[in-house]
Amino acid sequence: MTTANASPFLRERKLILGLLLILAAASWAVLIWQSAAMNSQAMAMGLTMGMSTGLFIAIWVVMMIAMMFPTAAPMILMFTTVYAGKRQKSQAFVPTWVFVSAYLLIWALFGLVAYPLALGAERLAGQSMWLMNNAPRIGGALLVVAGLYQLSPLKHMCLSKCRTPLQFILGSWRDGYGGAFRMGFLHGAYCLGCCWFLFVLLFPLGIMNIAVMALLTALIYAEKSFPLGRQISQIAGGALIVYGVIVIFVPAAFPAVM
Repeated sequence: MTTANASPFLRERKLILGLLLILAAASWAVLIWQSAAMNSQAMAMGLTMGMSTGLFIAIWVVMMIAMMFPTAAPMILMFTTVYAGKRQKSQAFVPTWVFVSAYLLIWALFGLVAYPLALGAERLAGQSMWLMNNAPRIGGALLVVAGLYQLSPLKHMCLSKCRTPLQFILGSWRDGYGGAFRMGFLHGAYCLGCCWFLFVLLFPLGIMNIAVMALLTALIYAEKSFPLGRQISQIAGGALIVYGVIVIFVPAAFPAVM
């Protein structure tokens, strides 16, 4: 490929990457503002923090853009590069937003499932003094299970798909809008399989806890992007297990909001 032919590819990749980072930065700003507003209105208690279904899903999607767009950028850019090449050869072209929208859809569906479950657990805890008294220990047990999931074969199978954009594209490629949507949805499914238990931890730790969000974002990015990503994932799993066991025996070590 000549330098002249490569320039459109580079420009398009830079444009898509810039848009992803701008959307992620804007989403972080919204989350920080919303977190401050909810804390000032004393809405910080409970798994759902008093949010309605509509507000929760809206915040959830913004959260996914903030936390997952930086980690999904290599896959999105790989998709963009392949279709940019097809467009240059006058072949059928599908815009990147089709892939991205399908990726976001699966995370939105996860939020739609998580919200009623969290709301049900919140109401059940309100009716049970035992659950209220043992909320930190339950949170500690969740930490242990999340750590065990980090070490599981399913976690690492999904992580391997997220760490190899070219291999995923070559193995899952489908032409057309429907194909692009299917690929985005499938990649979102692998991404969900890789990270879902980490997001479950947001509920007991605080769904609008900015510090925890930032920490999880850094962990997910390191798992997917660093050469030692799998080892980082295993170390994080071990740390979660150790912390969870400590919390079970010393409940005060858990900053629970339940």
